[in-house]
Amino acid sequence: MPTRYDISLASLGELLADEPAYRTKQVWTGLHGKLRTPLEMTDLPVDLRSRLEVILPTALREKERSVADDGETIKWLFELDGGARIETVLMAYPDRVTACVSSQAGCAMDCQFCATGQAGFTRQLTTGEIIEQVVTAAREALPRRLSRIVFMGMGEPLANYDRVWAAVRRLHEDLGFSARHLTISTVGIIPGIRRLTDEDLPVNLAVSLHAANDELRNRLVPINRRYPLAALGEACQEYVEKSGRRLSFEWALIDGVNDRPSDAAELAAFARPLRAHVNLIPLNPTPGYLVQGTPRAGVRDFRSLLTGLGVNATVRITRGQDIAAACGQLASVPRDHPTGPRGSGVPVRLVTTEGQNRSRDITEDGRI
Repeated sequence: MPTRYDISLASLGELLADEPAYRTKQVWTGLHGKLRTPLEMTDLPVDLRSRLEVILPTALREKERSVADDGETIKWLFELDGGARIETVLMAYPDRVTACVSSQAGCAMDCQFCATGQAGFTRQLTTGEIIEQVVTAAREALPRRLSRIVFMGMGEPLANYDRVWAAVRRLHEDLGFSARHLTISTVGIIPGIRRLTDEDLPVNLAVSLHAANDELRNRLVPINRRYPLAALGEACQEYVEKSGRRLSFEWALIDGVNDRPSDAAELAAFARPLRAHVNLIPLNPTPGYLVQGTPRAGVRDFRSLLTGLGVNATVRITRGQDIAAACGQLASVPRDHPTGPRGSGVPVRLVTTEGQNRSRDITEDGRI
């Protein structure tokens, strides 16, 4: 049986062959344009709503949610068919609301400073499982509008290219997201970058670089052994020239590892010809990687070095660290698991929803 967002418009029409033809579009719009569950589609007959609830089941089963930053950051732990688990994060800022979605259960890239990489790979996500994460986040964000989606959750998006791109296309065409507000992150899967270069939607590309010499990057990002920096630079240059879009590099600052003046010089030499923007991210702690992130003063110094070398660089605000929702911390384990997040005294609200019916109140500004 197809899940709610894995069904195509044509297949939905076949399921509703005994209904008036206009019902198919009505249901499709209800699911995507109006973000409604079948039971909430009050423009449909009651018996059809009940029938749809059964024949179009959800793909995500919420096992746990964690809330931090005064309700502005929410992380979900979802279980999928077969028992695999993923995490999704919603972040509200004064000027935007962003959802960070997963593209795989686990990850095979083996970046050891990343909790997802430490966990290993379980399976690919379907297009519907990706879409349903966005719908869940968009419903939670109400009455504010979810404005940006970043494929920076669990997994390597370009290693699940066909399903990720199908999700991107539906997000743009059926849910109404601007392609320029969709960002796909990669550790440097060159065939995927080249495919993305030739696509017709101007999505953003962010490359998780973390080192600008092959010796260090081989250690931090093992896929570099297959796709070394020279080849990655060529693929990025093709992307910039053909797409006309700005390229971003992600750089997790690790104390004493990639935050030295020599690292800044190497990064500037790599980024400047590509006119790339650099997002600096102080490394967030994970149980399997004991090296610390660069202290705040060191982050400022590194940014100053980059800007002095002609590179546009910003420091990403860390959100949700206490609930293991920050960059590199998603590990699909419950908060009370031995390898789960450890709090630091900042108030965090946790709601376990397995086996429960949950109701919530939303204030006028959209917070729980």
